[in-house]
Amino acid sequence: QVQLVESGGGLVQAGGSLRLSCAASGRTFSRYPMGWFRQAPGKEREFVAAITWNGGRTDYEDSVKGRVTISRDNGKNTAYLQMNSLKPEDTALYYCAVSTVGRDTIVTVPAQYVYWGQGTQVTVSS
Repeated sequence: QVQLVESGGGLVQAGGSLRLSCAASGRTFSRYPMGWFRQAPGKEREFVAAITWNGGRTDYEDSVKGRVTISRDNGKNTAYLQMNSLKPEDTALYYCAVSTVGRDTIVTVPAQYVYWGQGTQVTVSS
């Protein structure tokens, strides 16, 4: 069992930065790949970034490439999403999630994630 708690969201002006954190409980966090997703009002949940169990590989949704960095510190049971050059279209509720698919797998599909946090709101003003 893994429990996830996101933090770090807030209101920021366009061009600003935020770092989201995802604190995990449970000893198995370090074994699994994890990801960040977001959901804006009236839209489906969409993939933002993913990382393998040891951080060896990462992947990003095209619209955030070059602006967003996913990372993890397994010793602290925490994952991060550094977001720079934020745009109003980045406004959404951001979720972290853990997948139990093979640990060296990049997982981009929400249905393949088992554990989810409650989300943290990111609002970017123009």
